[in-house]
Amino acid sequence: MHQTVRRHLGKVLAGAAIAVTGTAVMIGITLPDSAGADDAANGRGTGRAAAAGSAQGDQGDRNGQTGQSRQNGQGGAAGAPEPGIVEGAAADGEQGIGRDPLTDDELERVEKLAMTPARFASGQDVEGDRGPQHLATNLREPEPSEADAAAPPRRADVSYYDYKTDELVTRTVNLATGKVERSSSVQGVQPSPNPREVREAAELILGSPLGEGLKKDYRDATGKALTSVDQLQVNGGVYRQEREARVPAVLAACGEHRCVRITSKVKNGPWIDTQHLVVDLSARAVGRTD
Repeated sequence: MHQTVRRHLGKVLAGAAIAVTGTAVMIGITLPDSAGADDAANGRGTGRAAAAGSAQGDQGDRNGQTGQSRQNGQGGAAGAPEPGIVEGAAADGEQGIGRDPLTDDELERVEKLAMTPARFASGQDVEGDRGPQHLATNLREPEPSEADAAAPPRRADVSYYDYKTDELVTRTVNLATGKVERSSSVQGVQPSPNPREVREAAELILGSPLGEGLKKDYRDATGKALTSVDQLQVNGGVYRQEREARVPAVLAACGEHRCVRITSKVKNGPWIDTQHLVVDLSARAVGRTD
C-alpha cells in the first residue's frame, strides 16, 4: 500500500521501519533493528505511520541451547537469563544430553519444579490472574568447575515476572536431580516483554482515550474500524525513562514498574507510528511521551 494519509495526527505509509527504545519482542513479525510491530497495538492520534520493513517470525517458544529460550516472549536484562538461538525441539519425552536443546518433556518438568505452590499462589501475572508471568526457560551453561567434566549436569534457568511484587524471579533447576539449586528475586530489573505482555499493553491502549488516535489512523489506512488487537501486528520493548527528556507523571514509576513501549502495524499493511505511547503494565496505565 503506497498511499500517504495526511492529517493533524501524522501520516500512515508503507516503507521504512520505526525505531523504538528497548528490545522489540516479536509476536508475528520481527521489527527492523530494535523497533517493530507485532501482536499488540498502540495509539493516540500518533498517526505518523512509518514505513514498513521486512518482517519475519521470531518466536522461540520451546527449547534452546546456552541461553536458548522457551519464551512467551524474550528474556534479556542484567541478572536475567538471556535468550539465544532457538532450535527445534526434540521429540516429546526425550531427555537431552549435554548441550542438546531442552526437550518438551524437560521443559514441562523443569517449569513445574521451579514454581512452588506457595510462589504460584502468592504471585500475579500480567492479566492480574494468580501465578507470576512466565518469561523464559533457558538451558544454563555448566559451572566453571565443571568445564572439564565428561558429562556436566544439565540445568535450566526459569524466569518469571511477579506483577504483585514487581520482581524478576529466576530459579535454577538441576534436570538430573530435580532440585532447585538457586533462586533469586530482584526489583528494578526489566527483561524484554513477552507476547502476552505486549498484547495486554495493546489491549490497554485500545481501551484508553490515547487509543483513539490509533483507531483513526487505522481507519485512514484501511477504511475499516479497529476493534481488536487481532487486526494489528504489534511489538513492544521495555520503556527506559532515563532516556527521556521529560517523563509524564503517569510513567514516573517505570523502571520499578514494568513499562512497555508499543509499535504497531496494520496486518499486511503500513506501519502506524505509536512509539510515543507507553503502558505501565504494573499500574495498568497508558501514557504519552514527547
